[in-house]
Amino acid sequence: MELLRLGPFGSEKPYLRNDGVVYDLSSLTPDIDGVFLASDGIARARTALAAGDLPVADTAGLRTGAPVARPGAVVCIGMNYAAHATESGSAPPEHPVVFFKHPNTVVGPDDVVLLPPDAEKVDWEVELAVVIGRAARYLPSAEAARDVIAGYAVSNDVSERSFQIEVSGGQWSKGKCAETFNPLGPALVPADEVDPQALRLRSSVNGAPRQDSSTADMVFPVFELIRDLSQYMVLEPGDVVNTGTPEGVALSGRFPYLAEGDEMEIEIEGLGRQRQRVERTRVR
Repeated sequence: MELLRLGPFGSEKPYLRNDGVVYDLSSLTPDIDGVFLASDGIARARTALAAGDLPVADTAGLRTGAPVARPGAVVCIGMNYAAHATESGSAPPEHPVVFFKHPNTVVGPDDVVLLPPDAEKVDWEVELAVVIGRAARYLPSAEAARDVIAGYAVSNDVSERSFQIEVSGGQWSKGKCAETFNPLGPALVPADEVDPQALRLRSSVNGAPRQDSSTADMVFPVFELIRDLSQYMVLEPGDVVNTGTPEGVALSGRFPYLAEGDEMEIEIEGLGRQRQRVERTRVR
């Protein structure tokens, strides 16, 4: 089962896809958001599906939006794959490295990614995204994190490396927060249908392979990340946690940075595939 949001940007509606058939979720909720997730929305959707209460939807031609609406926070983990830490010139961290993206970076999985006017070092990063379903505060164990996760999605943590490193002032968010810098989706897959440490992640640019790894190689596994974050902040329903990217990015020096007209393809097996064309922002 997959949860989807389809329609024009800012006017998406909720849907459920099961065995290739798409159903309208509007009778249960106006949107897939924190309120829906916190009120056992996924369980209610399953019950309605099993009872035959959801009408089949005609979604031909509809744009795919991000699978969760209006996240209150996008929390990100840096250098969570040892090989990526090495290609970035750092040792694997002893504690999770945390930074933030502005929530308005989140766009649909196939939306255009806009290069900032002065950006010259824009990079791709395939990541497993965790979507929170219940408030997480001071979780006592990694296992306790299982109960606060609503589901998982594909994320592209687009980054401008000169902003991130050269003019950052010691923080990374300058290079992470440009508009469109977090394509998310296509779907939210319920947590109980996913083993978050057994997922293959891949990326390509213009059809040429870039990243190919597994979440089994994470330095800090998903449940431990959520437990750790809950010691320092309250994660709210609908929040998104990007869990880090494996090796194979342009920062390594092995590949050119993105240019206008390039096309990224980002995929996690079992969760779906994204495709974004890169365009330069036009400032009037």
